[in-house]
Amino acid sequence: MKMFDVRRRRAPLLCVAAMLALAACGEKPQGPPPAPEVSVVKIAPAAVSIADELPGRVVAFRVAEIRPQVSGIVQRRLFEQGSEVRAGQPLFQIDPSPFRADAGSAAASVRRAEATLARAKVQEDRLAPLVKSDAISGQAYDDAVAARRQAAADLAQTRADLERRRVDLGFATIRSPISGRIDQAVLTEGALANAGDANPLATVQQIDRVYVDVRQPATRLDALRDAARAGAADQGAPVEIVSGTGRVYPVKGRLLFSGISVDPGTGEVIARVEVPNGDRMLLPGMFVRARLPRLALPSAIMVPLQAVAHGGSGDTTVKIVDAQNKVQDRKVVLGDEKDGQVIVHEGLKPGDRVLVEGQDRVQSGAVVKPMPWRRAAAR
Repeated sequence: MKMFDVRRRRAPLLCVAAMLALAACGEKPQGPPPAPEVSVVKIAPAAVSIADELPGRVVAFRVAEIRPQVSGIVQRRLFEQGSEVRAGQPLFQIDPSPFRADAGSAAASVRRAEATLARAKVQEDRLAPLVKSDAISGQAYDDAVAARRQAAADLAQTRADLERRRVDLGFATIRSPISGRIDQAVLTEGALANAGDANPLATVQQIDRVYVDVRQPATRLDALRDAARAGAADQGAPVEIVSGTGRVYPVKGRLLFSGISVDPGTGEVIARVEVPNGDRMLLPGMFVRARLPRLALPSAIMVPLQAVAHGGSGDTTVKIVDAQNKVQDRKVVLGDEKDGQVIVHEGLKPGDRVLVEGQDRVQSGAVVKPMPWRRAAAR
């Protein structure tokens, strides 16, 4: 009877064990987890240029101070203030009456000297045969020759004086030496213009072309010279001009090699950029920003900034995905940054796949599933 009870008690346990064994036989063995997806970019060298955006000031291409060369009363102002004037255009008219009278007096002196010379020549010609026949002394003939030469010298002097008087008469009309924009006049009609005045009557500035003077550290002198020589057909390296509000002007200047100098007071390099200014958008005295070229590489290797990791010891590394899709750490030497990317001088080669997104999910040696990185996905 006891044996029967023991068997009855063991039966449920055997059934449970059998059910567990059957369930265990029906499960499939679990494999390794799938490889994580990461974003990578394949290195492809490309040309890149780096520019420094520095403040500069607009300077007129040419500046002419309008000054009187003769003294007199200003009769008329012959231009509109702030207008464009042409080279040779009359600007002021000084009363020409005194200069016209002086020129007339000088002309009369010329005619008198011409008459004196003519008489001296006649006298010399008359005495020439007489001295040959000993009818007169040689001294008398020599005196006639000297008188003729003196009359010729007096005529030359009076002609030079007449020319000077005519020049003064021409100076009574003050003309612009260059084409450009003229500012406000200092004197008005009826004022006395003095040839010795320190202040000009007006100023003309040529601004169809302008200069932009930019200051930089003297350590960049060699780089500026290289950039100035880098232009096509000796036109200088192109330079973008940016307004104070960040608007890029639709014209490009060129860096002048001859315009690079060093300020002895500050030791800074002054780089001069010539900019076409046909629509007069740039005015002298304006402060703008110039993007000066600093570096030009024909085949640079660049990676996105988020792909770079900076270690505590100062090392800079990126993660690459090798041919077996394994992650490896690679030390790199970086250069300048541009548009969210950084130049890699050492550590990478064309064809390397650099891990851009997903570095925090993988470690060196892990197998990953690389996917092409898209810039839009970085937002």
